[in-house]
Amino acid sequence: MAAGSLLALLDDIATVLDDVTLMTKVAAKKTAGVLGDDLALNAQQVTGVDSTRELPVVWAVAKGSMWNKAILVPAALLISAFAPWLIIPLLMIGGAFLCFEGAEKLAHKFLHSPEEDAAHKERLAAALAGQQDMVAVEKDKIKGAIRTDFILSAEIIVISLGTVSQMPFMQQVAVLVLISLLMTVGVYGLVAGIVKIDDAGLYLIKKTSAFAQGVGRMLLALAPRLMKFLSIVGTAAMFMVGGGIISHNWELLHHYSEGMATAMGDVPVIGGVLHALGPVIFDALVGLVVGALIVLVVTLVNKMRGKKVPAAAH
Repeated sequence: MAAGSLLALLDDIATVLDDVTLMTKVAAKKTAGVLGDDLALNAQQVTGVDSTRELPVVWAVAKGSMWNKAILVPAALLISAFAPWLIIPLLMIGGAFLCFEGAEKLAHKFLHSPEEDAAHKERLAAALAGQQDMVAVEKDKIKGAIRTDFILSAEIIVISLGTVSQMPFMQQVAVLVLISLLMTVGVYGLVAGIVKIDDAGLYLIKKTSAFAQGVGRMLLALAPRLMKFLSIVGTAAMFMVGGGIISHNWELLHHYSEGMATAMGDVPVIGGVLHALGPVIFDALVGLVVGALIVLVVTLVNKMRGKKVPAAAH
């Protein structure tokens, strides 16, 4: 009987692990879109950091991301169990904040004087040259990245929680923990690889092989363009993710988005493409409008209070 109980226990554990693995795969597929935005946003967060400090900064943000998830996973489970009505409003607030940060970046040149921009650039250049404490610059980068990661991680965890909401509690915990680990390792592993492309290029250029040198020169040419591209994509992702959170959880906007996608799908030849891109563009526009409105309100309030608009920490 003891042996039978042990085998039954092992069978139950195997079944649970199979279920967890399966649901983790499903959750990973559903959160893949957010993961792509997460990668774009976080890779562009470390631009402007001295090359010898890039990996330590990425590692610091990765640790911050793990702390985020260590907070978010139990918080999501508790809210889901005792106050499920809070999940959507909290997500909406996070989405609105992402929209604000994106809009603030776009409007920066209108909200901040040339003197402020010049002073910021001089501070950054002096810090990178070793004339000032580099820790302050790194902290700004890390704080901005961790803050953005917190919002994106919350969305990933909520999506994953919705996928496993019908499973037993311990299996929900297992899936959320696995998703958190996989997403963190995956995102920041890729970010680390992206920010070190130029170093890989320099390494290859020193090789005697003509092929290696050619690849090295290609990587060196690619690195700054990739970083600039990621900076643009990262800002766009703020609107897409933030606007998507708002539009998907605002019934009127959600129905309008679905109706627009259906109508665009009827267009000859390119209907399939328009049907896929329509909701994404709609989400980005919603994010842009929401972000612009929040920036306007914050600017007016700060002017009334005699304060300057705080720059987004990116």
